[in-house]
Amino acid sequence: MMRWLLPCLLFLAGCASGGATETAEEPGLTPVTVVTASGEHEYMVELAITSEEQAQGLMYRQEMAADRGMLFPYDPPRPASFWMKNTYIPLDIIFIRPDGRIESIAYSTVPLSTMSYRSQGPVGAILELNAGEAGRIGAKTGDEVRYTLP
Repeated sequence: MMRWLLPCLLFLAGCASGGATETAEEPGLTPVTVVTASGEHEYMVELAITSEEQAQGLMYRQEMAADRGMLFPYDPPRPASFWMKNTYIPLDIIFIRPDGRIESIAYSTVPLSTMSYRSQGPVGAILELNAGEAGRIGAKTGDEVRYTLP
């Protein structure tokens, strides 16, 4: 029985260190924190900065991890409109004012739809999360969204 103890301990140590590595920032992903009445909720998101990246967005993806999303920063701020054509994942679309506060939220958008989801005015960014996530964390108009662009 003792001959299995050392390999098991080494295996468990490897699992523990692997878990720590996974929570560190990953290349190509940026942390975004949504601050709501229920606390701070962190996501690792892809950035869609170029017009090509913004046009592509999350189209054609079949799934997205629960703690992932995509951020579309706008400089200068502008009114924004999204549709779900060629997007298979239902999303919550969070429109963020230039001051970092939530302007509005489109909850549980319909996949593959050409229905338009629009901001109510100029926004500094859009955050897309899995459908139901904004409701799960209690996100609402006026809540803060924190991120730093590279």
